Amino acid sequence: MTTERRSAWRIARQTVLAPLLICAALFATLYLPTASAKVQWLDRIVAIAGQEAITQTELEKEKQLILQQLRARKARIPEGDALDKQILERLILKRLQLQAAKRAGIHIDDQTLEKALVKIAGDNGMSLSQFRKALEKEGLNYVDFRNNIRDELTISALHERQINRRVNVSEQEVEDLIDANLKDASNEEYSLSHILIAVPSGASPEQVEKARKKIESLRQRILLGDDFAQLAIANSNGQHALEGGKLGWRKGSQLPSIFANVVKNLKPGEVSEPIRSPSGFHLVKVDDIRGGQQGARSVETLARHILIKSDDGEERLEKIRQRILAGEDFATLAKKYSEDVGSAEKGGSLGWNFPGTFVPAFETALASLKPGEISRPFKSRYGWHIVQLQDRRDAAIPRKVLRERARAVLTQQKQEEELQLWLRRLRDESFVEIRLPGMDSSS
Repeated sequence: MTTERRSAWRIARQTVLAPLLICAALFATLYLPTASAKVQWLDRIVAIAGQEAITQTELEKEKQLILQQLRARKARIPEGDALDKQILERLILKRLQLQAAKRAGIHIDDQTLEKALVKIAGDNGMSLSQFRKALEKEGLNYVDFRNNIRDELTISALHERQINRRVNVSEQEVEDLIDANLKDASNEEYSLSHILIAVPSGASPEQVEKARKKIESLRQRILLGDDFAQLAIANSNGQHALEGGKLGWRKGSQLPSIFANVVKNLKPGEVSEPIRSPSGFHLVKVDDIRGGQQGARSVETLARHILIKSDDGEERLEKIRQRILAGEDFATLAKKYSEDVGSAEKGGSLGWNFPGTFVPAFETALASLKPGEISRPFKSRYGWHIVQLQDRRDAAIPRKVLRERARAVLTQQKQEEELQLWLRRLRDESFVEIRLPGMDSSS
């Protein structure tokens, strides 16, 4: 950012914050404590992001939540101010995105928010009231959680408008990916971790060289035995930094294009050489590898279910399950009791389906069964279910399904790459001032 632009930002910020400071001074004058009273200081500002301040209280609140998550994963807590730096950077990016969403006129109304909360609760097998109690039992404030979900929905809508709608996948790209996977008989899956040292858009040669030296230094530390996850938390500019850089399991065909060829040549535990991209320099570690489906084949399941949407569904379905176990016909009971109109008239039959067809709760229940077995009642966002696995078989995946999957994979890859670039531009082009000692505001 040029000196002239920084000066303009300072003038704008002074214009915005000056009335607040006057009000604060007036408040202090009207409510000046007596000599014997303790002085209560105003909340300290630790950063300015765009037009808004981030306070020490906000940082500490977010830090406690992150610490809770790290301890739940039994992850090592970084030493020094590394964690504070990452959390503050996350808060800055969040605040900048929310401001961008406001400028774009994006607003999540209460009805949309409520639907999202009900869905989250349903995906966890609970009603909204049960989910709220579960959160409070874990020491989480429901109002804060609700506000965070609203923010996430707002940012997601912003990404949809600014990035996702602009990503196009050509028919040729789809066909090329399918053909490449058909030739790759193993189609292995990789558990990956990632470190990004970002380079600003329009970076000078000196900035690029500084980032390159830093990524090489981090790689040497990893090779000498330093923990990858700790270095990711302390140094990475990637979205998953606070998760230790964990990207989770990815099929070979789902790897970001800049990683694909590199990752396939690494063994578990190995770390890549630095990889250059428009967003900066990357290190990728292969945590584990597991065999995927052979070629374009997968395991289909034949199943049938009974759905009850009311709150007493669990109890009612358990009684129906006992009747089936005692010898009554599943199809007859499904026709009589199931509230899934599409499958009820077919005796609850869902036909043959490949993995990924159903919602996660349903997929999990189905995966735990042997042919002929009936699950205990479980809840998804649609209601309460029991499901019977009738059979499994190895089958070739139809070309239509392959095309749908390939398009989804390519779309996700392009969206992730575009998002990283867009976030970096937003950060670089916005006014950011970090007031915590030892934390470089240009990082």
